[in-house]
Amino acid sequence: MPPSLDASEAAALALDRADPLAHCREWFHIPPARAAWAGDAGGASSQTGSHAVDADAPSIYLVGNSLGCQPRSVRPAIEQELLDWERLGVEAHLHAKHPWLPYHEELRDPAARLVGALPAEVCMMNSLTVNLHLLMASFYRPTRERFRIVIEDAAFPSDSYAAASQAAFHGFDPAAAVVRLKPREGEHTLRTEDTAALLEREGASVALVLLGGVNYLTGQWFDMEAITAAGRRAGAVVGWDLAHAAGNVPLRLHDWGADFAAWCTYKYLNSGPGAVAGAFVHERHLARADLVQFAGWWGNDPGTRFKMGPEFVPRHTADRWALSNPPIFSLTPVRESLAIFDRVGMAALREKSLKLTGYLESLLDTLPAGRVSSLTPRETARRGCALSLVFHRGSRDAFSELKRHGVICDFREPNVIRAAPVPLYNTFHDVWRFVDIVRGVVG
Repeated sequence: MPPSLDASEAAALALDRADPLAHCREWFHIPPARAAWAGDAGGASSQTGSHAVDADAPSIYLVGNSLGCQPRSVRPAIEQELLDWERLGVEAHLHAKHPWLPYHEELRDPAARLVGALPAEVCMMNSLTVNLHLLMASFYRPTRERFRIVIEDAAFPSDSYAAASQAAFHGFDPAAAVVRLKPREGEHTLRTEDTAALLEREGASVALVLLGGVNYLTGQWFDMEAITAAGRRAGAVVGWDLAHAAGNVPLRLHDWGADFAAWCTYKYLNSGPGAVAGAFVHERHLARADLVQFAGWWGNDPGTRFKMGPEFVPRHTADRWALSNPPIFSLTPVRESLAIFDRVGMAALREKSLKLTGYLESLLDTLPAGRVSSLTPRETARRGCALSLVFHRGSRDAFSELKRHGVICDFREPNVIRAAPVPLYNTFHDVWRFVDIVRGVVG
């Protein structure tokens, strides 16, 4: 146990009282403990240590890395759009409280601030994998000599599918075209120097580097700046999947020089299941006339869009990759979420996140040795707010026990339980209660 750690429940409650972001929790609906038992045949209450679980009390919700909690402002915001549709019909495109015609442009500035981009470099559109395919259509242009795509071996499956199918679409064998980065023997995470060395050694054959900014399975935050620089030195295009990075860690996509990126908004960005995603394209590409792309009318210059002609005149912004008019009811939660991030700021959220995960890690260190280990790097600069835990007497059984005690986290094959105390709505007491339950599960 660290000498400065007070592992008591009273200390956790004191940390919450001193937390300048504690009030943010009131902006969200926290699912009740009974949600953890959905689909189970067990009773409506359980017991952990001396603490009975109240089915209607807030759960210990540690799965914001999979689906964020609903902001309380979302329901009235959607109802406003429904009311405008009811009262105005098609005229709501111009005269709604938030006019529908330029609706996605209202999200441009806050989205850019979130990922460290210029406003022209971002567009909220589609879903994550759709955006990856649209961007790869432009930026993965393989040749006989330079055709390989570098991804991490533990990439999210959809990224693996996208990379392999893009290679096959261009006539290459995915087994030869897709290079999967693996950790060193006995390690769980990738080393930046190994990735850079591979790109230096084999970069002449690499067309695209496509990594997750934060790996979904291990929680590792890659050194995005260094890897982007290494990829570009090798002559490759560098793209990032920010599904587990956007809203989790501070990003500076423009300054780091990434060619493109895409992210979903239903995890840390709390915008609801299947919410509209985001895309980034660096400004150096926005006016390029040589880019091949799939085109749709919302990517056309607004000055000629409604002349209804057959010629596509691309916007010199990330909007040029947008295909269709914005889905208003799906974008509304994204607008509400981005407003929250603007109000609080990523610097403050990152500061609390480091404290929460550090506290979680320190409490886990007090457990008997050999019971629970973490795949996530201990260095704070190499992780976001999720820890990926392995329970050595069986993670799957432990996961069931955690649910029975009102904990909502998630299980990933083969043996990983991910616990993510997110700074907007999780508390130090959430973390303390979680480890108190874990102590009973493993001991």
